[in-house]
Amino acid sequence: MKKKLLTFVMGTALVMGLAACGGGSDTSKNKGTDTASSGDAQKIVSQKCASCHGDQLQGVVGPSLQKIGSKYSKAEILDIIKNGKGGGKMPAGLITGNDADTVATWLAAKK
Repeated sequence: MKKKLLTFVMGTALVMGLAACGGGSDTSKNKGTDTASSGDAQKIVSQKCASCHGDQLQGVVGPSLQKIGSKYSKAEILDIIKNGKGGGKMPAGLITGNDADTVATWLAAKK
């Protein structure tokens, strides 16, 4: 009985964590410029990524991004932001337009 309860609790926590990564729908007309004045990568990441990657990029449900620039180039990071990764583990399109480019540049510098 305890094993079934633990499995249920862990499964629920995983589902809730992944749901938080989705962030909701974006109904703004000017995508890519709707957050943080399109320039403050840290603020964009705080708003769009912290629920999965942590407030210090330490990793929570998603992996740590603290040294992501040593693993991926800016172009690769931008591709992951735009197209997602891991069969939906990293959803596509959470950050768009200039914001995506700004965040990719900022993350690529983290080595």
